[in-house]
Order: sequence, then structure tokens, then C-alpha cells
Amino acid sequence: MTWLITGGAGYIGAHVVRALTAAGERTVVYDDLSTGAAERVPDVDLVTERTPCAPMSPYGETKLAGEWLVRATGRATGLATASLRYFNVAGAATPELADTGVFNLVPMIFERLTENAPPRIFGDNYPTPDGTCVRDYIHVVDLAEAHVAAARALAAALGRDLTLNIGRGEGVSVREMIDVVNAVTGHDRPPVVDPRRPGDPARVVASADRAATELAWKARHDVQDMITSAWAGWVRRHPEAARG
Repeated sequence: MTWLITGGAGYIGAHVVRALTAAGERTVVYDDLSTGAAERVPDVDLVTERTPCAPMSPYGETKLAGEWLVRATGRATGLATASLRYFNVAGAATPELADTGVFNLVPMIFERLTENAPPRIFGDNYPTPDGTCVRDYIHVVDLAEAHVAAARALAAALGRDLTLNIGRGEGVSVREMIDVVNAVTGHDRPPVVDPRRPGDPARVVASADRAATELAWKARHDVQDMITSAWAGWVRRHPEAARG
């Protein structure tokens, strides 16, 4: 059962939410924040493999359709299959393997710093502790190791069907990521805030418990590792960035 707590960001309501959550109950908070404070509200639930899939973009829809096709192929042929649900991937094993695209948050920040421009935040009025979107970031090395573990699990059990989250179970806000990037790179550029982008949910954080159970896998690298290794790769291709 899920309990709706009206005014759950207020003085009394926040204590009620805290008590219910500590007792293992599921809660949803409704509060207009006229007197309440968003930081009093605990983080919304982790995304599990049983969380209903409701893609918010065509990209997400294609990922879900891909899972359907993989699962259907497995049922029709008896093949063992696995669908690994990536969360936000960053970092590099070595500088030459770093991401060369500028489509995700970390390289987008790097690009702005290289141009001597402030990093951009798309919306700072989300219902999160600092108002910016919260995401689960996973080091690409940990992601690759999850693939190895999944391949071995499928080889050991023909006909197996796995759908697993590959994340760390830890939310980091956009503003917090920018702070880490500034610290790692030696820059000190406060971000500018632009309007929200359509389709950006406030918070998406994985529960990786099932991956730990099914694959005996767990992420080993933190955000500092991701940023440090990604920056080394960026500077290799953009040496002028190191002089910024």
C-alpha cells in the first residue's frame, strides 16, 4: 500500500513521512511548498525492474520496444537473453577510450569549460533538494563488467531471461555534478540556468539489487572516478582545455 501525505514537506508532515518510511511503508507527498520545504521530502522511490515502464521520449520508447523484441526472440527460439537497463554512463577505462560525443551531461560541461563559457543547467525548479534534475551515474568500466557477468550468467543457464538495472542506486543532481567537474578540472565557473527541456523527469535513480543477486555484480567506481577519467580523455582530444 502507498500512503498519500498531504503537506508532507511541512513541519509535522515531514516527520510523519519520515516515520512511515522508516517503518518500511511507501509514501507519496503532495505539498504546494507555500510553507513546506522540498529538502524535507525524502528521495522519491528507486526505479526497480518492476517499476511500470512509461517512456517520456521516442528514444525511451525504442529502448522498451527493443526489450520486447529480445524477450520475444528468446521465447520463440529458446535462446537465453538479457536486457541491461543502463542509467547515465560516464568515465573511461583509459583516455583513448573516452566518449567522443557531446550528448551527455559530463562532456557537455567539458565543452562549455573549454569554450570559457559557464556550464548550463536546464531548469532549477524541479522538486529535488537543490531544484535540479537527479540522475544515477554509472562508470562505463562498471557497465562493461556487468556485461561480462551477464554473459556468464546466460551461458550457465540456457533459456534464461534477465532484465536488470545497471546503476549505482545513488542520485546525484546536475548542480552537484557541475561542482565535482569544477573541482576535478580546476575550473571555477558557476552555472547558468536555462529553461527546462521537455521530457526531463525530476529524478531517475536505479535499484541495482537484482543485478547484485543475479550476477554477483556491483558498481565499484564513484562520481569522482567518472569525472577524473572522462576529463583525461577530453584533454587528450582537446589539449587547450587543460589551459582553461
